[in-house]
Amino acid sequence: MKKITLSIVLFVLSTLSTFAQDDVEMATGLRSEGKIYVVVLVMLVIFLGLAFFLFLLDRRISKLEKKNK
Repeated sequence: MKKITLSIVLFVLSTLSTFAQDDVEMATGLRSEGKIYVVVLVMLVIFLGLAFFLFLLDRRISKLEKKNK
């Protein structure tokens, strides 16, 4: 669980540094039209889906490991 929390924190911190960059023409256009929020939301949904899948996969593997011992 600590690994998941740490990876989420690192992901958020790495995305914050990308927002610190300015004067990107495509991002300025998306931001002015309000579409940047859609892009961020889609990326967030994909990341959370992958994190949830990996969490469930870890639980299943842990159960199989305990069963084999």
